[in-house]
Amino acid sequence: MEQPSERKPLRADAARNVDKIITAARQCFREHGPEVPLQTIAATAGVGPATLFRNFSDKEQLVLAALSRQLRLHVDPVAEAALDGMDAAEGLINVIDAVVKVASDDANLLDAVAGRRGLLVGITGGLIGSMNVLLERGQGQGSLRRDITIEDMVRLVAMLIGAVDTMEPGSEAWKRPVALIEDAIRTERPSRPLPEQSGIPGMTFSEAV
Repeated sequence: MEQPSERKPLRADAARNVDKIITAARQCFREHGPEVPLQTIAATAGVGPATLFRNFSDKEQLVLAALSRQLRLHVDPVAEAALDGMDAAEGLINVIDAVVKVASDDANLLDAVAGRRGLLVGITGGLIGSMNVLLERGQGQGSLRRDITIEDMVRLVAMLIGAVDTMEPGSEAWKRPVALIEDAIRTERPSRPLPEQSGIPGMTFSEAV
């Protein structure tokens, strides 16, 4: 009976260390880009490299944990509210909004796992299930096109996440392409203007055409 009580502070310390490391990782990826060394993240977190590697064996594990936390904090509550709501189409768009906002806010985290489909599938598995429920519900309500599949939705969200590379990180430029996707998947086009257009960083209009 004494051993569990003795472990509790250690588990709490470990949890705090993990939280500090993930918070530091997000800060370092934002400030230094996706190639930031793990040693820099450890120093920013105020822990030794051994503590970092004890919790995360490599950068991919750390990035996965950081992205998972952002989705848990900022997307899961939106998905839960959408599933509890009456308008499935609106709920699905709200979920897409939340996902793409995380992608914009943490663009360098996504760059660190570019092309690693296994990581992204591991992160989004439960989210895809929620989107599928909302899609089928919206089709039943007549607000979403019946010829769209969940595979279509996953690819559309992947396209939106990829489009973040053409935007200033942390900006709201993602709102316009999300609105265009909404126009495409609804049975009736919403009567609202598109969000404001934004330029592509490092590219002038003459270069774009």
